[in-house]
Formats: sequence, structure tokens, C-alpha cells
Amino acid sequence: MTSHLLARRERHALCDLALVLGEDAPTLSGDWNAKDLVTHLVLREHSPIGAPGLLIPPLARFTDREMARIGKKDFTVLVEKLRGPGFTPYAIPVVERAVNTLEYFVHHEDLRRAQPGWTPRELAPADESALWSAIRLFGRGLVRPAGVPVRIRRTDTGGEATLRRGADPAMLAGMPSEIVMFLYGRDQHHGLQFTGPDAHIERLRTAGLGL
Repeated sequence: MTSHLLARRERHALCDLALVLGEDAPTLSGDWNAKDLVTHLVLREHSPIGAPGLLIPPLARFTDREMARIGKKDFTVLVEKLRGPGFTPYAIPVVERAVNTLEYFVHHEDLRRAQPGWTPRELAPADESALWSAIRLFGRGLVRPAGVPVRIRRTDTGGEATLRRGADPAMLAGMPSEIVMFLYGRDQHHGLQFTGPDAHIERLRTAGLGL
């Protein structure tokens, strides 16, 4: 895969790994196995009935019904459907970059890091920068449950960003890819450093972050 789009490369890598591991492989996405995760992603992109419930809680019952319906299909068929993405707005590069960069990176890592003996990947600097750009924007919503000021710092370049303003912020430092995993509520991360007031750090670490 030679696409410059990180989102597209992560999509294909997720699909490849899902086929290697099999549909019953565990993930970091709650109780979901690999098939549940793939079903979720197919629904997100291809089900106008079920997708709104991913963001609008009163419509979640439609999402659950669609998950059950789609999940009856053969795993290999679902993976290849996901690999598409076919004729959806997600195939438009600007949309793909905006809404799928974090989605597919995190879910690819959900598969990778749920397996015994996982190790962090060494991503290209451009990919780390793509993740940094995305988390600087979406991280603002992700840290809201902590209710404390938060800044992030990437340890490869020293760049910093404020996710929630206020005095004496909790500072989270690490590679952008690892910051992303933490802010999405995953416990399997590597090399992160926390500085700032102890109370603010504790709130950040125990706030139940993620989607």
C-alpha cells in the first residue's frame, strides 16, 4: 500500500491483521472480538440506518439491530467490504483524512495490542505528525471528562498543544501515537510521562477517557 494517507494504510493493515488473527481474536474495544470490531466499522461507513446511533444515544437501538444483522455475514466478506471502502463519503481523501485517521489507527492498535507480546510500532515521522495534527483537534473533546487543564507534548519534536485551558495543567508527554492511545482510553500504551499537580494527573488518569 503506497497511499500517502495514513487512514487508508491503517484500514488495509487492520484488514490484513484481522484475517490473520481470525474473527474470535480479542481487541481492546471492550468486549468486542475482531468480528465485532469489523462489523462496527462496516456499519459506520455503510449503514445509514445504524450509523447515526453511534453518535446519537436515542438512536442506539437501530445501531444494535444493524450490528446484529451485519454480524451474521461471513467474516471474510465483512473484512473485504471494509477494505473497500467503496462508494461512500469516507472514500473522499479530505473526508478520509479528517474522520478516519484516528479511527483506523486506534482500531488497528486495538487488534495489535490485545495480542500477547505486542510492542509499539516505529511509525514514520510524517505519520506521527498526522496523528499529532488530529489529536490536537479531537483531543479537546476526549479530555473533557477529566475536568482539568491538560496540555500534551510530543517527545520527538518538543511540540506542545493545549487541550483544555486553565492554570497548572496536567502535562502528558510522549510520542503522538501513544498519546492518542491514552486519550482514547486504552491502557496499553508505552513511554508516556505525566507531570503537573498530582490531583490533576490523577483526574486525567482515572477519568474514563475514550469513545
